[in-house]
Amino acid sequence: MIEGILVEGLIYGIMVLGVFITFRVLDFPDLTVDGSFPLGSALMVQGILLGMNSWLALLLAFIGGVIAGVITALIHNHLKVPNLLAGILTMTMLYSINIRILGNRANVPVLDQDTILSSVSSRLSGIVPDEYIMILFFLIMALVIKLLLDLFFRTDLGMTIGAMGNNEQMIISQGINPKTLKTIGLGLSNGLVAVSGAFAAQYLGFADVGLGQGIIITGLASVMIGEFLVMKSNRIGVLTLCALVGSILFQAVMYLGRYYGYVIDMTPNDLNLIKGLLIIILLILTQSRKLNIAALKAMVQK
Repeated sequence: MIEGILVEGLIYGIMVLGVFITFRVLDFPDLTVDGSFPLGSALMVQGILLGMNSWLALLLAFIGGVIAGVITALIHNHLKVPNLLAGILTMTMLYSINIRILGNRANVPVLDQDTILSSVSSRLSGIVPDEYIMILFFLIMALVIKLLLDLFFRTDLGMTIGAMGNNEQMIISQGINPKTLKTIGLGLSNGLVAVSGAFAAQYLGFADVGLGQGIIITGLASVMIGEFLVMKSNRIGVLTLCALVGSILFQAVMYLGRYYGYVIDMTPNDLNLIKGLLIIILLILTQSRKLNIAALKAMVQK
């Protein structure tokens, strides 16, 4: 069970990093991820079935996710559509596009094909215990992506995107076009989400158009769990690390719900209820902690 929690936590952790960019850095509630996650899985699986190199198929999935994010940004920026609605529009259109990519099928298996994971397993078998191969691989992948993301947000462009999320008017006053920054941020975010979907399809052994249903809730809950771990930090390295840890902890909660929910007569159909309640509880705890901190500061000042 622990191995499954860690592997799924790291796979979805890549998606959580993408959600972190839009929700926390850009302050842009983007629902495109419910469509870009299965888009990444569909492109990955079809690329493999067509004989494409697995790593090239992963790159294709990333590019597909970037395009999805850019489309949302264009709808929002140029058609003046509210950010939530722009994401919903792209997500809705992606459902049909994903079915088209999968050959008008809702589910396409890839169990008997050569994938990145099967290649890694065959090469490390005998060197690393089989039960730890996937954990090691996804730990490396998640940390590499995290470090690259940290480096990006330390560049001038990355810091400007972060500043826009805090104060868009300040960016405009400095002569920088926020539309361009939103396009870059949304493209990068959904590209990471699509990569997560591509890895999920290989791990699960299939691509499904419903694979991304409610994935935004998973991402948001994981981000909030990660934020709850630290009192206050503006260091991007700490925040991205907490996002990954939050993803693992969220998967642990879901595993407990699936395996031990029968004790309170809970079924898999109740997992979405657990996700919603978890977010509500985190919001309450976060607000309570903020009030306690404010009260403590007031006492110190007196």
